[in-house]
Amino acid sequence: MSKQGSTQNFWGNFHGPNMGYIEEQFEQYENDPSAVDPSLKEIFDEHGAPEWMGSETVPATNGSASPSERDIAKITSALKLVEAIRRHGHLQANIYAVGSDERPKTNLLELETYGLQEKDLKEIPADWVWPDAPMKLDNALQVVKTLKERYAGTISFEFGHVNNEDERKWLQDKVDTGSYTVSLTDEEKKQLLYRLAEVEGFENFLAKTFVAQKRFSIEGLDIMVPMLDHIIQSASGDKIKHIMMGMAHRGRLNVLAHILGKPYDRIFSEFHLSPDKELVPSEGSMGINYGWTGDVKYHFGARREIENGEQSATRVTLSHNPSHLEYVNPVVEGFTRAAQDDRSEPGYAKMDEDEAFGLLIHGDAAFIGEGVVAETLNMSDLPGYRTGGTVHIIANNLVGFTTNRKDGRSTRYASDLAKGFEIPVVHVNADDPLACLSAMALAYEYRQKFHKDFLIDLVGYRRFGHNEMDEPRSTQPKLYKEIDAHPTAAAVFEKQLQEESVVGDGALDDMKAEVEKKLRDIYNNMNEHETSSPDVKDRPSGVERNLDEIDTAIDLERLKGLNEGLLKRPEGFNGFKKLEKILQRRSKMLDDGQKVDWATAEALAFASILEDGRPIRITGQDTERGTFAHRHLVLHDVETGETYCPMHGLEQANASFDIHNSPLSEAGVIGFEYGYSVQAPESLVLWEAQFGDFANAGQVIFDQFVSAGRAKWGEMSNMVFLLPHGYEGQGPEHSSARLERFLQLAAENNWTVANVTSSAQYFHLLRRQAAISNQEEARPLVLMTPKSLLRNQRVAVSGEQFSTGRFQPIMKQPILSENKDKEKVKTLLLGSGKIMVDIEDTVDGTDQTFETIDAVRIEQIYPFPEQRLAEMLESYPNLEELVWVQEEPQNMGSWYFVEGILHKLLKKGQIHRFVGRPHRASPSVGEPNIHKTEQNRIIHEALQMSKGGETNEGN
Repeated sequence: MSKQGSTQNFWGNFHGPNMGYIEEQFEQYENDPSAVDPSLKEIFDEHGAPEWMGSETVPATNGSASPSERDIAKITSALKLVEAIRRHGHLQANIYAVGSDERPKTNLLELETYGLQEKDLKEIPADWVWPDAPMKLDNALQVVKTLKERYAGTISFEFGHVNNEDERKWLQDKVDTGSYTVSLTDEEKKQLLYRLAEVEGFENFLAKTFVAQKRFSIEGLDIMVPMLDHIIQSASGDKIKHIMMGMAHRGRLNVLAHILGKPYDRIFSEFHLSPDKELVPSEGSMGINYGWTGDVKYHFGARREIENGEQSATRVTLSHNPSHLEYVNPVVEGFTRAAQDDRSEPGYAKMDEDEAFGLLIHGDAAFIGEGVVAETLNMSDLPGYRTGGTVHIIANNLVGFTTNRKDGRSTRYASDLAKGFEIPVVHVNADDPLACLSAMALAYEYRQKFHKDFLIDLVGYRRFGHNEMDEPRSTQPKLYKEIDAHPTAAAVFEKQLQEESVVGDGALDDMKAEVEKKLRDIYNNMNEHETSSPDVKDRPSGVERNLDEIDTAIDLERLKGLNEGLLKRPEGFNGFKKLEKILQRRSKMLDDGQKVDWATAEALAFASILEDGRPIRITGQDTERGTFAHRHLVLHDVETGETYCPMHGLEQANASFDIHNSPLSEAGVIGFEYGYSVQAPESLVLWEAQFGDFANAGQVIFDQFVSAGRAKWGEMSNMVFLLPHGYEGQGPEHSSARLERFLQLAAENNWTVANVTSSAQYFHLLRRQAAISNQEEARPLVLMTPKSLLRNQRVAVSGEQFSTGRFQPIMKQPILSENKDKEKVKTLLLGSGKIMVDIEDTVDGTDQTFETIDAVRIEQIYPFPEQRLAEMLESYPNLEELVWVQEEPQNMGSWYFVEGILHKLLKKGQIHRFVGRPHRASPSVGEPNIHKTEQNRIIHEALQMSKGGETNEGN
């Protein structure tokens, strides 16, 4: 019916004194909507003013006794009850397959709470409390019973926290009408039962065949596999190209087998632990390892192509995931955004939300317990990170390892975190397959319509211990007594189908026997070969390759053209005058006699990479401007507030340039950008820390993904990490990027770690990193970047150094090495980064000669340029010692990494030693004056100078 007709019909139910009461309440509502009862406010919000108000005549009563104020109170109470059912039905819902004592008692849905009895509700017409009911109902009691079935059955809802009116009304209409529910034919129900038999049978076979081995079984949450079947089928039907999935261990092997199509024999092979035998998968199945070291079977991911037409397919990707459970979430979001972005044209990448979507499966304890979940949810509607809606499933097995809910979270539900981000939540009983499929259908439809996140709390249980080697009955005896007596999901569904006469007795037993035979035949037909002891695979040749010979120089005239383009502004753009004056100074930096600073070198590197057709994405907490106000790649019109990126106006650009200020997050954002770089290997993806030490908040991503992802899984990334580093008296948290941690993780050419001291070196290093994008040689770059050195003229160099040469892993120290008689040199200083510039300053500022001291800068610490250094050492015939100089304390920085390398290079009679800060618990002091004293001491000791500036030569 029309809204107008519905409103007139509604107000027609009020007569006599009740009309006066309603008028009085509406007048209060007009003055202050919050002053009236919420149930009346909702009526006035929906129906507006009573239709008789403003009319000159008051409708006559029908002669019967008019309802009293008490009757109106009953109606109001009934309206409150109806609203309570919609908002709080989940509190009374049958969502627990076992452990129903998890549900606390509530009286919010009881008639007595509202002063009502059944006879009161029978006397109230249905359309008074549910005007737009989708079916014919006679009275309010029928309304209450119907809504309880909809909102408090085996599926229940929480969406009152969704502030968008259109979304909330859409959700309410879906639930009120039941139009989201999935209906299956009898044949489809049989297929669903068989799917559950496959899920259960696979777990049973693994349990019997590989006794006491970890598998993190899905049992108790079996319906999750059919739910994934359903959403993948829906997405494939809509021609969505990518479904990006992430999940932890629980049920992973089952999902790999039945959703990703990983061959059973491949999975069986990974279970075999015999030291002298290897089960070999049958011909045509996938190889055993992805990277050269491999990983445990329940960490691996997989990909699968699902045909959805002659010219198109949907690719399902399950991300590799280590043991830090939820840290895969932002990685998957990065995958998804990269799959949605078109990077082929200049400007920001063009995002198509229907190209891909993310699907994340969480653990109940981890979802609420791990902070990276909140970081990921917070990115869901940010311009640089949104992915058009992720479908979340909490695989809720009621226990976190051995920890009960009361010890694991402060909230009622594991899903409550999502409510803070206005994400609709559905709780559903894992023993009701049709309710679970309906929940998934609603989630997908909501995502497609509103392109926002949706969460399903799939409430089941865990039939065995955390990893099949634990005994849960010692820590959860009451719960496991109930679980032991509880039938499996397939058995529960079979009973339902028997009652519906869809299947007969023994149907499930027959299906399970068929599944058992299929799996046993596959296992028995696998080849078993005698092999030597297994070993780590060889690394790919590209990983072994040295990058030093990659040519990155650019013709000077080309550079000038790019620089000119970067200084152009759109017509009518009102830039900040002080800033524009600074930026315009860049116009002459490439001229003879001029020097190019760090920021200009970066801009030229980016511009040239775009001209070469390589997309760039750079993000960080203040990256558009740069933490130290040096970059300014997003300019703001002082009159309109509109923004302009000079990279977007560059005529020579042949690819997209994405630059975004990130939220105040490290782990989430680093994970996102890593995922983006893996999915978009042709791109140069950079993340910049506000200060380098902020990266330590993302240590799990560095440890388990960035540094080892290729070795474990063959996952290739070319990502760049810009970490401001240098000791300038700014205290412990703003000095060190924790260089030592990245060096400790460095091995097998897994990444490059550098600390460069010239703008040209930075330029060439960025271009080298872009050159290996999407190549076998690809690897991440961890770069210690400057702070005060950004504007230091000793870092700025002439334009000629950009148009000739390439990145130099090792460089001669300026000034100190000039015109050096190498036969007199007894001490060779080695170091990297700012301390070497400070030494240059000191040497340049004194009239002392340093005949016995020379120095070189190690610009690339890993891979260490050992061969080049060895060649240099040959030119010093009387060398007595190698001295490693660093700003960081001795137990930090590079010293413990390079010490062994330097020791190998020593000849008989030579020594190596350390000059720097002593062992410290904190990276630096907090007092600037103490810092200066320490810094001066390091420099004077390295140069063998007295405090007064004299050298120690001859003493």
